[in-house]
Amino acid sequence: MSCRIKLCGIHTTEGAEGVNATRPDFAGLVFWPRSSRFVSDDEAARLRGIIDDDIPCVGVFVDEPVEHVASLARAGTIDIVQLHGNEDGAYIARLRGLVPGVEVWKAFVVRDEADLRAARESEADVVLLDNGRGTGRAFDHGLLAGGLGRRWVLAGGLDPESITAAIERFAPWCVDVSSGVETDGAKDPEKMRRAVVAAHGGGEMQGTETDTAARLTSDEMSPRFGIHGGQYIPETLMNAVIELEDAYRRFKDDPEFTSELTALLDDYAGRPSRLYYARRMTEDLGGAKIYLKREDLNHTGAHKINNALGQALLAKKMGKTRLIAETGAGQHGVATATAAALLDMECVVYMGEKDTQRQALNVYKMRLLGAEVVPVTSGTATLKDAVSEAMREWTSRIADTHYCLGSVMGPHPFPTIVRDFQAIISREIKAQLAEKEGPGTLPDAVLACVGGGSNAIGSFYHFIDDPSVRLVGCEAAGRGIDTFETAATLSTGRLGIFHGMKSYFCQDDLGQIAPVYSISAGLDYPGVGPEHAWLHDIGRAEYVAVTDEEAVQAFEYLSRLEGIIPAIESSHALAHAMRLAPTMRPDQIIVVTLSGRGDKDCAAIARYRGEDISE
Repeated sequence: MSCRIKLCGIHTTEGAEGVNATRPDFAGLVFWPRSSRFVSDDEAARLRGIIDDDIPCVGVFVDEPVEHVASLARAGTIDIVQLHGNEDGAYIARLRGLVPGVEVWKAFVVRDEADLRAARESEADVVLLDNGRGTGRAFDHGLLAGGLGRRWVLAGGLDPESITAAIERFAPWCVDVSSGVETDGAKDPEKMRRAVVAAHGGGEMQGTETDTAARLTSDEMSPRFGIHGGQYIPETLMNAVIELEDAYRRFKDDPEFTSELTALLDDYAGRPSRLYYARRMTEDLGGAKIYLKREDLNHTGAHKINNALGQALLAKKMGKTRLIAETGAGQHGVATATAAALLDMECVVYMGEKDTQRQALNVYKMRLLGAEVVPVTSGTATLKDAVSEAMREWTSRIADTHYCLGSVMGPHPFPTIVRDFQAIISREIKAQLAEKEGPGTLPDAVLACVGGGSNAIGSFYHFIDDPSVRLVGCEAAGRGIDTFETAATLSTGRLGIFHGMKSYFCQDDLGQIAPVYSISAGLDYPGVGPEHAWLHDIGRAEYVAVTDEEAVQAFEYLSRLEGIIPAIESSHALAHAMRLAPTMRPDQIIVVTLSGRGDKDCAAIARYRGEDISE
């Protein structure tokens, strides 16, 4: 078994460097003046500057004025607040008012069942069970025999030798270690290393590599990508996501599961999808050679089937009998309905009422496949509202229902699960390009459209560790990023929390999620997946904005030049390829992922051009 680990009480340069070398999930900075590991605000800021950005820092406080705690969070010195005093629900509410979206951990001194009951009922995001304030002694673990029913941190008296047994006995979400990894009052790098290895399941560490790309593509299922991600969900859903993470950890490398999924992808979905050399497009544009990754040739006509089959099979293994999903352009809804029909599962798809009108053909397909399609009339009646409604439905039917989320968004572990199922795209690109252009050949640029970001992260993933490959995500600018009618999150958005995750979102002046617009129903989402947000932060991927008009021109261009009608979503990536290719050399290569085919969009594009046709 494995869990997360926090190494607490970091107060020296050596300790911060030890954190970077050993890669715990969290690093703790203690702001309680009576602690021997106390750090001042200035010292904490200096240590935060040493600790790698993708390791969240937890600030530990005891009855500290809430304004001071909030100022440290706003300054970026700490990412998470851990409270060890008499702070109550009102204090936590005040803190969240000052720093919207901040994650709060609350420590409880455990003496009896009443203390455990208080922990269960706490308003905090996470609770920590301890015997006191950093005394290094264990509380009566026998009190935990009945479990806690929420995310919790085990602290007190832990060291590298006792962590494994504690995890096996109590299955905490995280363990907190401080004095147990010290020698003579100083953090001991070897003890830190052994503690992290023990918490992460006893396997060998990934080494002391500190390159961000290498860490990103490790096999660990971290709940965060830098500061992004997390699980910002009601307690009523916490057991469901814990169950899902446990099941995915169990099945993702299980030979029987992977064999079944591979057979479905190959024999049913039609993988591998083709990598097509677009000769006429290349000759017309000049510059780089252009290849198209033909996800549009998959069964159901888009990349969405990769993830839908994976999640549906996982749900079946979990004993679920019912799938629910959200959809914008309808492609994920069709894919989920298809997988449900194949695996004999009930299916309900939530779709914004506005999208049901502009994607009427896909609505019919879903119903033909046996799914119930529920038009969502709340809010803007588009994709974001469909997601909200699906999450509400999941809360009421956890026992028999799996939420087959369609993109790399939402609470952990969805961004990782969807990413892993879509990573087959970049794995195939790498192998296919080597066949066509010679062993070891890599593209110079990989382009894909980005809404939530599933086809893009699938296209990027196996190239993240190849710095020579430019990764370019193409967002929907709508009528322009200088207007209110846009969905280009990374060009116009700000950090926030929505749909269970921390990421970048389009927001109004009051911090509320803003209405967004795109001609593409599939890109009409006000946020972006947390892994994309982090790739943007570290500069590994670049994100560009493409207007409706540019996308429509690309839609028409590829249709006439190559005889391929692309989805309007994919046309955003094609539009940028049309800009980029002429600036590159003829010996360079661009790969554009065609995430779907354009049958569904023909009527809408005709109307955009002033021609009124029926579906």
